[in-house]
Amino acid sequence: MTSTSHPRHQLDDVIHSPVRLSVVSALSGVDRAEFGEVRDTVEVSDSVLSKQVAALEAAGYVEVTKGRVGRRPRTWLALTDDGRAALRSHLDALRALLGHGLG
Repeated sequence: MTSTSHPRHQLDDVIHSPVRLSVVSALSGVDRAEFGEVRDTVEVSDSVLSKQVAALEAAGYVEVTKGRVGRRPRTWLALTDDGRAALRSHLDALRALLGHGLG
């Protein structure tokens, strides 16, 4: 018997990855953050963060803005409204999953 009522079906595959979940969680408390700050907070390399941010950006969950501070190029990351909604929904699904027992 298959059913789609199990809470795991509500998990968001895009942000379920540990690194992507860490990124959206880090961004959820700020308007935007500099790429290096997120990299250091999430404890990944530039290349790993770039790849994961690209997936989040493709899903519409993260907005990437490039600019300069003085002569130095900078990249800022911001969680979009869709990203915030996805995170809330994913967390609700995790809570439901944790409370979904046999008895």
